Amino acid sequence: MMTVDILTGVPELLDGAVNSSILRNALLSGICDIWVHDLRHYTTDRHGKIDDSPYGGGPGMILNAQPVFSCLDHLMSLRGDIPKRIYLTPQGVKLEQKHVQVLSESKWLILLCGHYKEVDFRVFERDQWEEISLGDYVLSGGELPAAVLADAIVRLLPGSLGDDQSAKTDSFSDGLLDAPYYTKPEEIESLRVPEVLLSGHHKHIAEWRQEQKKLRTKARRPDLWEQYRIFSRIKTKE
Repeated sequence: MMTVDILTGVPELLDGAVNSSILRNALLSGICDIWVHDLRHYTTDRHGKIDDSPYGGGPGMILNAQPVFSCLDHLMSLRGDIPKRIYLTPQGVKLEQKHVQVLSESKWLILLCGHYKEVDFRVFERDQWEEISLGDYVLSGGELPAAVLADAIVRLLPGSLGDDQSAKTDSFSDGLLDAPYYTKPEEIESLRVPEVLLSGHHKHIAEWRQEQKKLRTKARRPDLWEQYRIFSRIKTKE
C-alpha cells in the first residue's frame, strides 16, 4: 500500500480534493493512505508562525525550515523508512505522465507545499528533494499542485478505478492524446455516433480509435506527435 504525506501550512485547501472522487475511493478501499499535515502543529513559535522575512531584504515571506524539519523527522521516526521527497515548485521539472507512472511505483511519498515567496533553502541542503512543476506559471501555493499530483498517481494504483484498463488508455499513456468518445443517445441534434462504434467489431473499433488518437495528437500537439514518430521508428528498428 502506498502512503502519501502532504506537508502544508494551509491544510483546508486539500480537504475537498483528498476526500472526493478517486482519492476518496482509494482511501476507503485501503489502496493508499493520504495524510495532510499542518506545519503549524510542528512550529516552535508560540504564535504558530511558520514564515518570516528573507535575509538580505526583498519582498515576500519565506517558509521556515524548522517546522519542515520537525514534521519530516517525526514522520521518518514514525514510519521507520526513507521517503521519496517531492517539493512542488514552478522551478521544478515539468510533470509528464511517464514521470507519474514512475512515482506510482513508490511506497512512500512526502509532498511539500510552499505557500509563500519560497522555502528556506536549508530544507533542500539538509535532505534530498525532487522538485516538480505543473507548468510554467505561478500559483499562490503548492497545495493545488500537490492535489493534482496525488490524484494523477493514485488513479494508476491497481483497484483505484472501476476498470484498471481505463488508466492504460488515457492520454499520454502511449505517447498520444486519447480518442474521442460517445455515449447515449445515438443521435442528438442531428449529430450521430460514428457507425464503427455501433458495429460491435472490436478490432475495427480499436483501429478507429488508434487512428483518431494519431490525428488528434498531430493536430493539437505536434511536439508529442514528433516524439511519438521518433519513438515508433526506434522500436521498429529494434
